[in-house]
Amino acid sequence: MADVSLVLAWRNLWRHGRRTWLTIGAMIFSNTLLVFSISLQFGSYDMMIDNTLQAYSGHIQLQHARYLDEPKMRYALPDIDASAQTLRKELGLSSISARAVGFALASSHERSYGLQILGVDAEHEPLVSTLPGLVKQGRYLDPAAVEEIVIGSVLARNLKVGPGDELTFLGSGFDDSFAAGVVTVVGVFESGVADLDRSMAQVNLGYFQEIFAMQGHGHSIVIRAAHIDDVDQLMADISTLKPASDKLAIRHWDELQPGLRQAIQADMTSAWFMYLVLIVLVAFSVLNTQLMSVLERTREFGTMMALGLQPSRLARLVMLETALMTSVGLALGITLGCLITWYLSHVGFSYPGMEEMAVKFNLPDRMYPAISPVSLTLGPGIVAIGSLLASIYPATRLYLLLPIEAMRAA
Repeated sequence: MADVSLVLAWRNLWRHGRRTWLTIGAMIFSNTLLVFSISLQFGSYDMMIDNTLQAYSGHIQLQHARYLDEPKMRYALPDIDASAQTLRKELGLSSISARAVGFALASSHERSYGLQILGVDAEHEPLVSTLPGLVKQGRYLDPAAVEEIVIGSVLARNLKVGPGDELTFLGSGFDDSFAAGVVTVVGVFESGVADLDRSMAQVNLGYFQEIFAMQGHGHSIVIRAAHIDDVDQLMADISTLKPASDKLAIRHWDELQPGLRQAIQADMTSAWFMYLVLIVLVAFSVLNTQLMSVLERTREFGTMMALGLQPSRLARLVMLETALMTSVGLALGITLGCLITWYLSHVGFSYPGMEEMAVKFNLPDRMYPAISPVSLTLGPGIVAIGSLLASIYPATRLYLLLPIEAMRAA
């Protein structure tokens, strides 16, 4: 009996083939658009996360357990350079860099400003951060050099210095001693982030440890994963090598950049408002098609009910017709959306002005949709549910149908 109902429902769909294809076409278009848009959205989030984290914080950091909440110099990790080297060897990952952080008053011949000084591993820092690639004047730090400094563009403008000029800085060391030094500006970076360009400077880690009396200590080991999807596994591997304790914390990027996840959720909410508008339009299209189909067959349904067929059987038939129509739109829409998304996920695409922005901020010049089971099925699945729900009203009308009045209908 189920096979008979399936055949009958399929034949009923094509009584008005043009109307059916118009409705299926709306489903195909919406499903294709949703698959592509959601995949592009996920891909843009991956890109946004990577670009934000690569600027400074990295995907993972090893810190003293109290450093994140209280970023004080005394909350440091011992033998930080050796620890970073061990992690690079054990994880087989070169994008790991050690850092130490201090604060000082920097003076040029004309002005003085407070700044944050980072001691960095100049050899590995370019592998975890985009800042070394954003040097617009001069060059980045030479790993073999000592008294060199790279500063932000706003700070350079405020201090009225450039490559070749000298800066004197004075701060407090790890052992509460005075930390003082004279360095030569070798480069000026421009990140586009005002806070970084205004207040950050970098020197070689060894020189920093000497001036600030760090005794081999440092404040963070920064790790950049090959892909955002690798972060959780990388966290587990690091936990095996260096278990977290009351002195050591392994920080996920969610902890380091809590506002980033919130920004993604806000963007997702606004995007889904537009998606729901599209889904509701498709649902109304299905409602219109099925309601017209039921009204056109009022006399036919009345005759069938007079012969003893229960209204529930007729209602299930209408629902089955909707399910078949939805299945066609779902299959074709997902297939077309998958093909488009798969192609663009390999070749990528850019919009006008993206290449110029990429060169300026040392970012990728193309976007790549992130195809996944969720992006392929989430939107079309909601369209299918909405379409089935829209057919409930035409189906329930059959329960109110009186056979004699229905057979008299014109």
